[in-house]
Amino acid sequence: MARIYAIANQKGGVGKTTTVVNLSAYLAGSGRRVLVVDLDPQSNATSALGYDKNQMRPSTYELLLEQIPVSQARRRQDEFQLDIVPANPSLAAAEIELVHVIGREYRLRKALEEVEGEYDYVLIDSPPSLGLLTINALTAARDGVLIPVQCEYLPLEGLSQLTQTIHLVQEFLNPSLRIRGVMMTMYDSRTNLSRQVVEEVRRHFPNKVFRTIIPRNIRLSEAPSFGRPINHYSPQSPGAVAYKLLTAELLNGDRRNGGGDHAS
Repeated sequence: MARIYAIANQKGGVGKTTTVVNLSAYLAGSGRRVLVVDLDPQSNATSALGYDKNQMRPSTYELLLEQIPVSQARRRQDEFQLDIVPANPSLAAAEIELVHVIGREYRLRKALEEVEGEYDYVLIDSPPSLGLLTINALTAARDGVLIPVQCEYLPLEGLSQLTQTIHLVQEFLNPSLRIRGVMMTMYDSRTNLSRQVVEEVRRHFPNKVFRTIIPRNIRLSEAPSFGRPINHYSPQSPGAVAYKLLTAELLNGDRRNGGGDHAS
């Protein structure tokens, strides 16, 4: 059975899509069978894996509206050795079109049941909001949520809102949902603020924060514009090394405790 993780944070610009794309690429590079589900209307994961988001038909929009199954919506990215269900900007309309549909929160979970036995990991890129698309991601995330946190501001106010949403989804929609781990991104070792944010988040989420910290790195910022994960764009860069270590930490934790409470 696949491990299904949602990557979520309602704050934009925290490295959420960067984490989805690069974790998936390193997982695939380690021999795991990987599916990326782009559930963000901005479609950045789709673009970062080499596709023109405006040309993506079918997509997660058709998937959520139950017009097609995952097996017809996914695309094989041979170069990066992974599959993706791409998104396009029309996905934004899904929240409106599904608002009165019974069971709308379970659309993605139900769709993934068809193919989860074909993958080792399913990573869901959710939008920077706490609307229906993110609720679908959290409801489908049987093995937990990964939360990227930027190291440039004290983010606990926003995180408390996200954790409240996670608890509500856990109570009413997905009893197995939990925080699998918090990953610190865009770390600048030259600033006291970055260190303070890491310390504060570790206090707030004991045993949940990954040891590996993702640095602020120009190569990580450049790679999406070339439609390539960092291990294919600049594999020796500090950002690439960090995501390789983060992937190993995730795998080790999943192997050791079945994806239990400890991040590493």
